[in-house]
Amino acid sequence: MNAGAALLDLALRDGAGAIAVVGTGKNAGKTVTTRALLEALRGTCVGLTSIGRDGEAVDIGDAMDKPRLRLEPGTIVATARAVLPVSPASEILETSDLMTAAGPLLYARVKMAAPYELLGPPTASGVRASLAQMRALGAAVTLLDGAVDRVAALAGGDDAIVVATGAATAATVEEAVDDVRALVARLSLPKVDEREPALRLDGALTATMVAALAARGETRQIVVADPTQVVLSGKAFDGAMRRLTLRCERPLRVVAATVASIGRDRYFEPAAFARAVAAATGLPTFDVYAGARAA
Repeated sequence: MNAGAALLDLALRDGAGAIAVVGTGKNAGKTVTTRALLEALRGTCVGLTSIGRDGEAVDIGDAMDKPRLRLEPGTIVATARAVLPVSPASEILETSDLMTAAGPLLYARVKMAAPYELLGPPTASGVRASLAQMRALGAAVTLLDGAVDRVAALAGGDDAIVVATGAATAATVEEAVDDVRALVARLSLPKVDEREPALRLDGALTATMVAALAARGETRQIVVADPTQVVLSGKAFDGAMRRLTLRCERPLRVVAATVASIGRDRYFEPAAFARAVAAATGLPTFDVYAGARAA
């Protein structure tokens, strides 16, 4: 099957204009998932950016080779001027006042197929602005290779999130599955019920706050702006959900999961891994390497 096309269909089903791919950790298969989506979008004007750094040939942390993002002519990118390829030439469409970790952001159109490195704005507001500007420049669909704490840029709308997990992110299948289950549960935090009493928080919900609220027997809905404001993971998040009623003002829409069964120093049996992730998250789950969907 064409996993990229199936992912794209799920993402666009409710009118999403942007699709974010986030991972449970480094080397979770985000770039390969993004490439599958790009292949499915061939012939469509796509806008592409990243929170952080993606598409580089070598990981700056461990000097290991990484998958490249080979972009087709017509693709619009929002990236740092410093990492825009010198050759082949790109058409610079617009400069921006937004800054990245490597200097000013610009928008460019790919003129010849080539590997590109993406280095986008580090804030949710910057991501929102860059996605909107790429659409204004003609992108029909925008893709975001994103960090979990920055996908607030998509909160409250119809835009879609795909969560990637892999053998590189955990020591065992069970640990990897538990990590992705907890992440999906956090990103899928329900919208506040306006008919019920609520305690609205101005900032993030931390473990210390959860303990204090639970100790005083708080029964109202605990409401954050969006799911990224819950800074809990794994067992801490599970415990908070058991003890409190957590809700948000602007939900996110998680539509699918992808798995990468081969890590740099371990291997998970692909079909079993995908089935376990599907069962734990309740999401359509794809092995984009094998082009398969979990049963």
